[in-house]
Amino acid sequence: MPQSVVAAQKRQEVQSMPAWLRRSTLGKASEISQVQQIIKQRNIHTICEEGRCPNRGECYSQGTATFLLMGPVCTRSCAFCQVDKGHAPMPLDPEEPQKVAESVRLLGLRYVVLTSVTRDDLPDQGASWFVDTISAIRAACSDTQIEILTPDFWGGRVDGKDPDVLQLERIKTVVGAQPVCYNHNIETVERLQGVVRRGAKYDRSLKVLQQVKELDATIATKSGLMLGHGETQDEVVQTLQDLRAVDCDRLTLGQYMRPSLEHLPVQKYWHPDEFEELGEIARSMGFSHVRSGPLVRSSYHAGEAS
Repeated sequence: MPQSVVAAQKRQEVQSMPAWLRRSTLGKASEISQVQQIIKQRNIHTICEEGRCPNRGECYSQGTATFLLMGPVCTRSCAFCQVDKGHAPMPLDPEEPQKVAESVRLLGLRYVVLTSVTRDDLPDQGASWFVDTISAIRAACSDTQIEILTPDFWGGRVDGKDPDVLQLERIKTVVGAQPVCYNHNIETVERLQGVVRRGAKYDRSLKVLQQVKELDATIATKSGLMLGHGETQDEVVQTLQDLRAVDCDRLTLGQYMRPSLEHLPVQKYWHPDEFEELGEIARSMGFSHVRSGPLVRSSYHAGEAS
C-alpha cells in the first residue's frame, strides 16, 4: 500500500478518535527530555518511550518511570502491542542492571516499575535478570520501591522439564527478590485472548498471579486490561471476578489505541463514564487500588498504592 494512502488512513483514524483521547501525548517536555537523555546515553529502554505512553511526562514529573529490560525486541507477537517484534532479539547487555540502577539514582526516582519484553529464547526467560536489576537498584537507591511487570515465564521444555514446573521456578526466583508489587497483565477477556495475545493464555496468566500469592502472600499483585477489542461489559466484569478469585489486589483499565495500521483496529472507544462505572464495580469487588480511565496504563500512578 502506498505510503500516502497509509498516512491518509492513519490521519482519518486519529481524527475519528473521541475528544477525550485527542490530547497532547507529549506531557511535560522538560521531564521527558531529561529521561530521554539519560536512557539514550546508556543505551537502555523504557516502555514509556517504546510504547509512546500518553502519561509519561506526568509520571516522570512525579518521580516514577517504567524500565524495559532485556532489549527492545519481543519474542511474542501480540497484535495490540507497539514493542518491536518479528526478528531475533539482541544479546543481553551485562551492564544493563547497573545502567538502570544508575538512571534511577540520577533521576531521583522514588518508585520504579521494571518490565521486559518476553524472552522465550533465554533458559530462564529472564527471571534472574529481574532479580539482578532489583539488586542493583537497591544497592544504589535503598529507599526506592520496586514494582515488577513480568511476562508469563512459560515456554517449552528445557532439559526435559515440564513447562509448568519451569514457570513456577521462574516466578519463585522473582518473588524471592520481594518487589513491593508483582504485576502481570491479563490484557483482555477470555474470549479474545487468542486474537489479542498470541502465545499467551487466560488461565496461564491467572495462574501466575495465583502462584505469586501462594509463594508470598505479603506481595501485592496487580493486573490490567486494555479495552476496545470488542469485549462486552459483562465479559470485563467476569474477568475482574476471575482476578479477584486468585486474590489479585490492584487493577488498571485503559483504552486500547491502535499504534499503527498493522495492529488490531479499535472496535470501540469506551466512554469515560463507562470506565468510571467499571472502576466502581472493581472497588466493590475488593480491589485495593483501582485506576480506570481511557488513558490509564499499567504503571499509571503505580506508586500511590504503596
